[in-house]
Amino acid sequence: MNEITTLMKQIILPSLWQTIYMIIIATILSFVIGFILAIVLAVTDERGIKPNKIIYGILSAIINVLRSVPFIILAVAIIPFTRSIVGTSIGENAAIVPLTIASAPFIARLIESSLKEVNPSLIEAAKSFGASNIQIIFKVMVKEAIPSINLDLTLATITILGLTAMAGAVGAGGLGAVGLTYGYQSFNDTIMYTTLILLVIIVGIIQFVGNIIYKKLK
Repeated sequence: MNEITTLMKQIILPSLWQTIYMIIIATILSFVIGFILAIVLAVTDERGIKPNKIIYGILSAIINVLRSVPFIILAVAIIPFTRSIVGTSIGENAAIVPLTIASAPFIARLIESSLKEVNPSLIEAAKSFGASNIQIIFKVMVKEAIPSINLDLTLATITILGLTAMAGAVGAGGLGAVGLTYGYQSFNDTIMYTTLILLVIIVGIIQFVGNIIYKKLK
């Protein structure tokens, strides 16, 4: 019992806070970037309110490339960029950079799909009343898609949690690093399964909160 208490205080709890910190910051940053990208994609799509094949094609290609790169490879490939941004390539702050770059395109596609699901008749009705493109985007498209966007954010947050665990393998810290270093590599089943249980609990909490918010928005 004393050993477990010591492990919790000295290793597991600090790594838990690191994981939560990475999730919160990376989710906020990637959501902001992804939301902006999604708006541009939805608007410039061939069936959007302001079609532009060039902008949509270029942006869509960039997003597809970023989504196709495995996270571990991406994290290693952008180490110089990460170091130039935060001054280091290890630790939770450094991990936020690749987490954001990897997650933003994913979120952009999710939100783009949600925006495209908005009933076209609502958009046409707004146009007939003389609404501007900005008003259509935010007062019709985004407003109608909010419940779906909430589910997108829930899924994205859980995905980012999974990425933080992988980031632990390249010096990010957090539960992933503890489970790998102190658990798997040290043959300590207690630590390994404790981190696993904590990750499962976090996923459950995120999904539970997301479902509650969705029901209220719906």
